Amino acid sequence: MKVIVIIPAAGLGTRMSAAPGGNKSKSKQFFELQGTPILVHTLRKFAQCDAVSEIVVALRRNETPNFQQQIENENFRKPLRIVEGGEHRQNSVANAIATINAADDDIILVHDAVRPFVDQETIVNVIEAVKKYAAAIAGVPAIDTVKQVERTADGAVVIATVPRERMVLAQTPQGFRFGLLKKAFDEATADGFMGTDEASLIERNGGAVHVVMGSPRNMKITTPADLELAEFFLTLENREPSLSG
Repeated sequence: MKVIVIIPAAGLGTRMSAAPGGNKSKSKQFFELQGTPILVHTLRKFAQCDAVSEIVVALRRNETPNFQQQIENENFRKPLRIVEGGEHRQNSVANAIATINAADDDIILVHDAVRPFVDQETIVNVIEAVKKYAAAIAGVPAIDTVKQVERTADGAVVIATVPRERMVLAQTPQGFRFGLLKKAFDEATADGFMGTDEASLIERNGGAVHVVMGSPRNMKITTPADLELAEFFLTLENREPSLSG
């Protein structure tokens, strides 16, 4: 059984580049943490996982040559391929799936390029859950009170308080049996449906997606403030290697 990781990394990261002092010519996954692009930090986590067989990165065409040079200096210890990304995350993942040679029971993990602090325990637990249930995601319980709102011309108005114990904040990796995921993508493409994540495509088809406990550290870096917190987390990892899994 193979475990193949897809990293969709073709996004522009508009919130990061639009911030004061942001670099509008650089995608957020190429912003650096201690001199290394976020994307490379993320790839290192999956390259360190013994269960992972292969990594596929979906990039914008104009960013591929420079990235190819960067990874030549890395010893990832795993086969790593680059495919052309699409306008949206779903397009990028679909492009990657189209290049994969896998059996229906093989496992596909999809992980955000800008979640570089995923730990080995989370990766392995998602893989094990997929073996058992066919579809699983990492997630953490909602801590804050969740309000359902209605958008009006004057702003948002609260219409209900959602029971917090029923809420989960989705993280990645999200994992699926290859056959299940490919079928969901094929049907979404045929229907012109665009989901918010891979799990939403499985849910759309009535499939059950199980939740594996993630970690508050498995943050998604989207703003300059996130970048500052990420620098702190990386310093902790460097001081205490065991924290990274």
